[in-house]
Amino acid sequence: MRIAVVVKQVPTFTEMALDDDGRLIRAGLPLELNPYCRRAVSQAVEIAAAAAEAGEEATVTVVTLGPTSADDVLREAIAWGSERDVEIDGLLVTDPAFAGSDTLATARALAAALRLAGPFDLILAGRNSVDADTGQVPPELAELLDLPFLTGVRTMAMEGRTVVARCEHDDGWVEAAVDLPAVLSCAERLIEPCKVDPAGRAAVPDGRIRRLAAADLGTGPWGQAGSPTRVGAVRVHEVHREGILLDGPLDDQVRAAVDVLVRRGSLAARAEGAGGVLGETVPRPGNRAGPAVAVILEADRNHVAQELLSTAAELAEEIDGHVVALAGPADADPGRLGAWGADEVVMLVPSPEAGPMADGLTAEDIAGAVADWAGQAQPWAVLAPSTAWGREVAGRAAARLGAGLTGDAVGFDVDDGRLVAWKPAFGGQVVAAITASSPIQMATVRPGMLPRREPRHDGAAVSRQPVAPRGRVRILAHARDDDTNTLAEAAVVVGVGGGLTPDDYADLEPLLDVLGAELGATRKVTDRGWQPHARQIGITGRSIAPNLYVAIALSGKFNHMVGVRSAGTILAINEDRDVPVFAAADIGITADWRKAVPALVAELRSRL
Repeated sequence: MRIAVVVKQVPTFTEMALDDDGRLIRAGLPLELNPYCRRAVSQAVEIAAAAAEAGEEATVTVVTLGPTSADDVLREAIAWGSERDVEIDGLLVTDPAFAGSDTLATARALAAALRLAGPFDLILAGRNSVDADTGQVPPELAELLDLPFLTGVRTMAMEGRTVVARCEHDDGWVEAAVDLPAVLSCAERLIEPCKVDPAGRAAVPDGRIRRLAAADLGTGPWGQAGSPTRVGAVRVHEVHREGILLDGPLDDQVRAAVDVLVRRGSLAARAEGAGGVLGETVPRPGNRAGPAVAVILEADRNHVAQELLSTAAELAEEIDGHVVALAGPADADPGRLGAWGADEVVMLVPSPEAGPMADGLTAEDIAGAVADWAGQAQPWAVLAPSTAWGREVAGRAAARLGAGLTGDAVGFDVDDGRLVAWKPAFGGQVVAAITASSPIQMATVRPGMLPRREPRHDGAAVSRQPVAPRGRVRILAHARDDDTNTLAEAAVVVGVGGGLTPDDYADLEPLLDVLGAELGATRKVTDRGWQPHARQIGITGRSIAPNLYVAIALSGKFNHMVGVRSAGTILAINEDRDVPVFAAADIGITADWRKAVPALVAELRSRL
């Protein structure tokens, strides 16, 4: 078996700084192997080691695209394999011509390198990169290589030439089987991460790394010339916290804390427009002779569908166009979708020859249908949800269409007739304006961040688009254990860390009740299965923007607190006054949470 691992070197974004033009200063910035990619390397080594024990031949090649300094992540992978008696080859794709590559240009270069070095039976990648969090390169790579794809693999087993995997999605899981060759993206919890100290990395001989230049891969175009998206203005998301740290008698602390919450308006209902409904604003019927703004709808996500259609209707008004909803049969209700802003519904239905595969349309199948439809209709823009499913569909479709795709957008503008998508990066520390040069402009949209308009009374015209199932991914089971919008819509979120066990959660119910709050968690909590993954807040979880975030007995490490940068107010409760959470909070109560929470509940009830 030949295994390839695609990895990325990312900045240590806690050290991030911007220059006078708002560009990220990369010179001198500490760099490291992307956390998700660490799991991919470890998984490849484990598979190769198991094959060797079974007397089978297996090879591992780790590939990265970047400057010459990116060889450090290859050295780390090679050293990790050596420690486990698995020999790894490193492949560095490096050339000044690759500068400015967006996700599609990156995927094209990596695909060319893998074709040159391959063929490979299994290609592993990290699900996301923590600097951009788009999750686009793996599905784009799979599309360019014409391979099946599974995203967010949490557990996997090899059964001959078949991989059976349990995949971690946004608010649930999917169990699927796929025959090799295939591309898999790895969830953070898949396996022990690859980590080697600087001395171990430095000991790797230069001869273990092969270098490929642009000329080795073909004529391109590469880099910025081959990138259909451009980065424009960058805004720093500066957050100023009051940093009030209380001490003394508990009742006095609690009273002072609630005074601050009242003064800051932190106990008010969620502001209109922050994932809520925009009052009396109602989408107008679109101009069906004008350009189309298309929306790809994921099954059984009505709330997200309304957000996307509301946004599409607003964009269509600006360009004198109309909205087209692309939906499966179960969700293609012309009355409901029309009320939310769709002027036309394209029902994606299995083609007559689908046979027994008619009930099993996958993201790959939908992506092919979307690309076929868009290739003919030439819409002005295509929007999709930033869910695991939406990212695969949009990534594959964009790769097939050669379209510029912005990932995880949180807002839009129209400038001179072109779409401007605002995208957060580096854990939300900055937001960048992304534009596409391609005729079809695409974006995935972060759920819960855009307003929903009031329903209108218009229905939508319906047409049908046949979908030809490829049958390469077999869905064995799937379920949702939460709702991805729960934290996104909450006015108040109470966050817990590993210091509380599930037995303690009942003690928080009165606080959740009086505040009308939802429970969020750190990665340690969801790793232990104490809360669903959809409740994880932080750089490898969710970013949220409630009016109030209450941090209960958690340390407040950067990787968690970056997920609540957009919170209106942060109240922290911890008996250790030296924990970092207080530096990221507006107000802090220094007390045992078991005593502070009942006192806080009593004070809130007396005020509300």
